[in-house]
Amino acid sequence: MGRTYGLLLLLFTLLGFKIRGGLCQDDAAVYIVTLKQAPAVHYVGDIAEMKSSGIGQISHGGFGRLDTGKPSNASRTGADYSSFLIRFQNSLLRRALKGESYLKLYSYHFLINGFAVLITRPQADRLSKRREVANVELDFSVRTATTYTPEFLGLPQGAWVEEGGPEFAGKGIVIGFIDTGIDPTHPSFSDVLSDTVYPVPAHFSGVCEVTTDFPSGSCNRKLVGARHFAASAITRGIFNASKDHASPFDGDGHGTHTASIAAGNHGVPVNVSGHHFGNASGMAPHAHVAVYKALYKSFGGFAADVVAAIDQAAQDGVDIISLSITPNRRPPGLATFFNPLDMALLAAVKAGIFVVQAAGNTGPSPKSMSSFSPWIFSVGASAHDRVYNNFIVLGNNLSISGVGLAPGTDGDLMYTLISATHALRNDSDRENNFYVSECQDPSHLNQDLVKGNIIICSYSIRYVLGLSSVKQALVTAKNVSAAGIIFYMDPFVLGFQLNPTPMDMPGVIIPSPDDSKAVLHYYNTSLVRDGVSNRIVKFGGVARILGGLGANYSNSAPKIMYYSARGPDPEDNSLANADILKPNLIAPGNFIWGAWSSSLATDSAEFQGENFAMISGTSMAAPHVAGLAALLKQKFPSFSPSAIASALSTTATLYDKQGGPIMAQRAYSNPDSSQSPATPFDMGSGFVNATAALDPGIIFDADYDDYISFLCGINGSTPIVLNYTGNNCDSSTINGTDLNLPSVTVALLNQSRTVTRRLTNIANDETYSVSFSAPYAVSVSVAPIRFSIAKGETQNLTFVLTATMNSSSASFGRIGLYGSRGHISMIPLSVIVKITGNMSTTKLK
Repeated sequence: MGRTYGLLLLLFTLLGFKIRGGLCQDDAAVYIVTLKQAPAVHYVGDIAEMKSSGIGQISHGGFGRLDTGKPSNASRTGADYSSFLIRFQNSLLRRALKGESYLKLYSYHFLINGFAVLITRPQADRLSKRREVANVELDFSVRTATTYTPEFLGLPQGAWVEEGGPEFAGKGIVIGFIDTGIDPTHPSFSDVLSDTVYPVPAHFSGVCEVTTDFPSGSCNRKLVGARHFAASAITRGIFNASKDHASPFDGDGHGTHTASIAAGNHGVPVNVSGHHFGNASGMAPHAHVAVYKALYKSFGGFAADVVAAIDQAAQDGVDIISLSITPNRRPPGLATFFNPLDMALLAAVKAGIFVVQAAGNTGPSPKSMSSFSPWIFSVGASAHDRVYNNFIVLGNNLSISGVGLAPGTDGDLMYTLISATHALRNDSDRENNFYVSECQDPSHLNQDLVKGNIIICSYSIRYVLGLSSVKQALVTAKNVSAAGIIFYMDPFVLGFQLNPTPMDMPGVIIPSPDDSKAVLHYYNTSLVRDGVSNRIVKFGGVARILGGLGANYSNSAPKIMYYSARGPDPEDNSLANADILKPNLIAPGNFIWGAWSSSLATDSAEFQGENFAMISGTSMAAPHVAGLAALLKQKFPSFSPSAIASALSTTATLYDKQGGPIMAQRAYSNPDSSQSPATPFDMGSGFVNATAALDPGIIFDADYDDYISFLCGINGSTPIVLNYTGNNCDSSTINGTDLNLPSVTVALLNQSRTVTRRLTNIANDETYSVSFSAPYAVSVSVAPIRFSIAKGETQNLTFVLTATMNSSSASFGRIGLYGSRGHISMIPLSVIVKITGNMSTTKLK
């Protein structure tokens, strides 16, 4: 650990952390310890009364100065209690580990009461036996899971109009991003591009950390706060200061990208590789951005750092938390919901913060969700209808589709094809240039042979790992004066989502292994070889490249991408099914333009030196919803997190642009050939409809106490709930099916089940009629089937689900509520196992 660890010691000492004894212990690890006493948010119960700016500035894991030049509008009420919690934590450590080595990394006091500490396993065991301690958990790793999507979502003519146009959309709302940081110099986060005044919201009290690469003045009225958290990573000796930046600066690009999708400025030109691809805008272009960097390019991140970031974001007063990150493993223990990350987010919801998280990129397998809890809004990824394609036309008239934001070769001219492996210089040692096919080094190639021709290069797993890059291959092609470049896909890259890559010369990447085989077959069979030596005497294959700089538009959108994680929601590590629908929704996540850190100094980045990048994943889908939630919060300031979730869910779209069902890709290989209609376990309630969500008519609301009752309903959970939340479980427990969610999921329907939902009318007086489609092997009855409801009133709906035959396969239905004023609310029904009689005597079909 060496010098990095010594720096950590010095900096933590300067920040006032207590350090005992020696530091380097081979068996030491980071543990997250939670205490039984309630955190500040539970003690006060109102986030507006819990702004403790002094305490928050010394309990974070970043090491730079905090720029407090911006006046804090927060009340100091509650500072004494937070200070007491920190003193108590320090005292506990001194007493429990008297005279021993330990290093306290973080004090958690706002959302959860606890700390992260570097200790040995015996010390952890000793702490766990203290009566003051609730849980001791080993820290775990986490990972990172638009010029056009506003138009695809209908914002310019819909939701933005309702908010007064893009100059006002999201005004006064602060979105907190737990990600890889931000590039503060990017125009997407400038506060001078708008003619509309940008006051810092009075309820936000965050600060801007100042470091060498994040200087004073980096924050403004748009980017209102920035911190970094890396203590857990540093203690492990894996923090690389040259790549990871000990500051809020984004050394990866991911955080800059996600922040711009949700809240980037409107009308920022997207110029990449000398080509113009339109103007970018976030979903809520007038919302404010607060950054809490807890993930890093070299290694990802750790829960201890992420929990610290979440705790600080809530204390600062953000309205929305956007998490484009997921755990690297399913949480162990009684249920997936009981882990430090989800428990901290439950407290954030109690504080009124809407939490949106990427569903994960582990699809298309069932039960592949990486976002589990009902208080978190989990978002899957879909394609939108804008696609970038270019083509190659071979000499045998075969046309093959590829990707690449690149120009084409001149006119109808055909160019000779030459593989890099056949273009070696005479003095180049083939055996010592195993990766020559990747075209990473022009010094090994015969320029006289390649000049004026199209070079063929392989796209191997090394590109995915960042060991090789398209950008370097383009440098090679230009250095040997190639007329163009073709990348064929190595079959070992199966399942990798290949994004269109900007090229400043004619080029194409063939994403399909089968199409790649066809190109190679044509090339190899066109070679003319000497009959005796087998030496190539003529390159007979020819081709031309058709440019792909212009976008094409498809009617088969949206569709769910194969990588998007799927339900049913796993309740525990044994993959038992939970009675909760996941994902909640899908949103655009494929081929998304977003801001990029242009100063990234990494040779492997395809978008190195560019201000924008096009990438894909549920990481891109989540901030779309975070931005749209800002529009909802702006229009309905009193909406609870569950009310926002309900408005987004009940108004979601169930059909593609052609009016057919939304399709879901089912396989890694040739995913479009494996599509079938999406189910709620693929898309949740459907595809987000921003404009409809701003006028949902009715909402299904739930609060913190409901979630506690749900957690208490899990068999054996009473001590865990008490340990994490300080709440005692009483007799009023419920299961997931009984939560007042805008969906109904029954993992095990044993004969019959009655389910109730409570709705609230937030619009004018209206009369609703109810219709439904029943899941297979289930009969459904609904009462009432018609009702009138005044503005502000509530109405109970009762559903009776009855198994009509035995089945162990999931089936789906839907309940529709149709209002006389045009409001439509849809509730998906999902039933997995159906049993009509005694399970021991009944064989499932």
